[in-house]
Amino acid sequence: MRKEIRGEHIILREQREDDAGFFAYWFNQPKVMFQCGFEKPTSLEEEKTYINVNHRSEDSVWYTITDLDGNIIGETGLLRMFPAWHQTDLTIIIPDPEMQHKGYGTEAIKIMLNMAFKEYEMHRVSIGVVALNTDALEFYKKIGFKQEGIMEEAYYYNNEYSDFIMMRILSYEWE
Repeated sequence: MRKEIRGEHIILREQREDDAGFFAYWFNQPKVMFQCGFEKPTSLEEEKTYINVNHRSEDSVWYTITDLDGNIIGETGLLRMFPAWHQTDLTIIIPDPEMQHKGYGTEAIKIMLNMAFKEYEMHRVSIGVVALNTDALEFYKKIGFKQEGIMEEAYYYNNEYSDFIMMRILSYEWE
């Protein structure tokens, strides 16, 4: 895993323990919890554990997304990497509405997909999206992801069921 990847408008850098405060704050916001499928609030200590232990597993790579001045925007990663089958899952969270719709997510995903397909030689990258999160569904379609399945009423939040949409992009669709 590279320590830092510099894009045109963002930097993907190795996650640090001092990033935990940003994530603990944002991941406890009700809208973010809903959009990301977080079932319970998190704490600063839990976020430190995610950064120092969970996000350092052999089958994943995680980055903190910052602007060029180093201000945290969100996080992204490849997880459940399965080289034998050439597939992985993608995650990205830009929780602050003020940082959304500025191209940061698009740039981060392009970097991550290039990494998945070229460096890790993956053939398939998938992502799961809560169906009620229509902005995210449209965003991933714009990137080139295709819907491949629906887990009906598989998500429950705030006394309401929602479908969970499985999406994927294949290496030759990205090239």
